[in-house]
Amino acid sequence: MNDNSMTRRTAMIAGAGAAFATLGLTGTARAAVRSVAPAATLTPEQQAGQRIIYSYSGTAVPQAIFDAITAGRAAGVIFFGDNISSLNQINSVCEDLKAANRSSPVTAPLLLMTDQEGGQVRRLPGGPTMSEKQIGQSSDPLSAASDAGDVAGQLLASVGMNVNLAPVLDVYRTAGDFEDQYGRSYSKDPAVCGQLGSAFITAQQAYKVAAAAKHFPGLGSATASQNTDSKPVTLTASASTLRSVDEAPYTPAISAGVKLVMLSWATYPALDPDFPAGLSSTIIQNELRGRLGFKGVTITDSLTANGLSNFGTTAQRAVSAAKAGMDLLLVCGESPTNGKNALTGLANALRNGQLSQTTFDAARNRVTSLRTSLA
Repeated sequence: MNDNSMTRRTAMIAGAGAAFATLGLTGTARAAVRSVAPAATLTPEQQAGQRIIYSYSGTAVPQAIFDAITAGRAAGVIFFGDNISSLNQINSVCEDLKAANRSSPVTAPLLLMTDQEGGQVRRLPGGPTMSEKQIGQSSDPLSAASDAGDVAGQLLASVGMNVNLAPVLDVYRTAGDFEDQYGRSYSKDPAVCGQLGSAFITAQQAYKVAAAAKHFPGLGSATASQNTDSKPVTLTASASTLRSVDEAPYTPAISAGVKLVMLSWATYPALDPDFPAGLSSTIIQNELRGRLGFKGVTITDSLTANGLSNFGTTAQRAVSAAKAGMDLLLVCGESPTNGKNALTGLANALRNGQLSQTTFDAARNRVTSLRTSLA
């Protein structure tokens, strides 16, 4: 997308007591035509890169990420709190990354994302200030959820981001458990979680900021200490409970058009005793895509999570996730080397036939369609 495509100007919103400008981008026919490159025109590394989300530490983007983008070896970047010093600073970073992408052989917009759930989980200064739990307990939860999605959508669009890894659709069980301790669950009632999550999704995606519902099939039964970032986690809920409680909010979210679904790294023996959800073809293909009919983009939680300590290197985890049916691979950590390792693993597996070209193309095309839709 060229600079002349930046046509939508300012709308002011309040966040953290300050006003800020909202910028948006309009799509162009030229970008849409150029965005989908056939596999034959891309190297295995470039094909693999279209499924990798990179991360970095500090406020300065490493040259390695710019190089990956211009070489067509990156689908996007995730930002955390230490990457952001102000709205103006991160807007400048996003513009620099977009400029690099204009030299890429795949010119669909980069996926520039963060976690702006609301409450305690906010990477950007600004709203939503209410947590999901506070929204669920408010006097008008539906309006509050819609307002939160509206604020999140405007805020991310204003700094040039186009994906929010929210809302959390986990149905918490007891006070102070894994999701409730940070107010990250709307309710103990799956119907309420689905209704409020859908309102958030609809409002946010009106700004061409894609929502990612998480963490399928659900972390609501996790205790306070069961954090997949820190260690392997097994959740023993029955299949009937998982389907009637934990997965239930995803049905209205999918009906609302949620663009992405993030899979959890917990293991659910009732569904698959051998693999965490994000590495389980049974959970991805049979539960999410088959039973619930999700047609959008699947995204992993971070491949560097300690919850995957029993599943090899980052490269091996990337291949396992892709083989199971994950489209986008989120690779967090302090260095873009982690993303490069995942890319190398995917490219080698594609080259040697460990990953099917047809299946790989289908995943890559889902990601490219998402990117193009956000232009």
